[in-house]
This record gives sequence, C-alpha cells and structure tokens, in this order.
Amino acid sequence: MDIVIRAAIIFLFVFALTRLLGRRELNSLEPFDLILLVVTGDLVQQGVTQNDNSLTGAVLAISTIGLLTVLFSWLSYRFRRVRPILDGEPIVLVEDGELIAANLRRQRLTREEIGAEARLEGISSLGDVRWAILETNGRISFVTKSS
Repeated sequence: MDIVIRAAIIFLFVFALTRLLGRRELNSLEPFDLILLVVTGDLVQQGVTQNDNSLTGAVLAISTIGLLTVLFSWLSYRFRRVRPILDGEPIVLVEDGELIAANLRRQRLTREEIGAEARLEGISSLGDVRWAILETNGRISFVTKSS
C-alpha cells in the first residue's frame, strides 16, 4: 500500500510541475531537456519504489500511475468545468498580425520563436496571421488572413 500512496503523490507532483513549466518547454525538447527528463524519471522511480525492486512493487507503481492518468482523462472528458485545470486552455498569441505581449510573456515565448513556427507553416510574415493560438498540446496553430 505504501508504494500506491507514494506513486499517487509523485503523480500529482509531476502533474503540477508540468502545469507550472508550461506548454512551450514540454513541446520543444533540447538535448539537455531530454537528459533532464530521463534523470527525473529515474528520481521519480526511486521516490516511488525506494528499495523495493520486486515485480509486485513495479506493477503496483505502474498501475497506480496508469489508473490516475485514466482517471484524469475521464474527469477531463466528463466534467467540462475541470477541463481547463487538467488540460489547460488555448492561448491567443497573435491577433490580426499583432503579438499579444502579455500572453507571450506568460508562456515565455519570444517574437523570434513565433516567427520561426510561422515559417515552418509556410507563413513569411506575422502580418499575414489573423490568429496564432498556442494549443493545449503545446503546438501553435496559425490562421492566415487569406483563410
């Protein structure tokens, strides 16, 4: 039972941490970020299982995290009011070619990063963008003025 409680606490901590980090950082992993993610995974495992290296301990920990993931997904699907808390909300970054500075600052994004994402979508100038929206999955959607 101890492993289940530790797994639940670690799950909630990691969930809160990913919300605090924001979508930008989780969407674009640099090599250092990938290494940090692997190290974090190892630290989480140590915190959950401690010295228990048994198959039962591993199954309990993985099952707890899996069940909590399914529970959060179901809660998000079933209850509209908790969806923004669990999944986040889309954020408008550009409106009619103008950057929304407060939203960029809150998401720790620069004009250059938005421009680079626009170019990847084949948009040469932010002036051509009606809307740029940071989606809940961390991707940026662009709607051009000609659409």
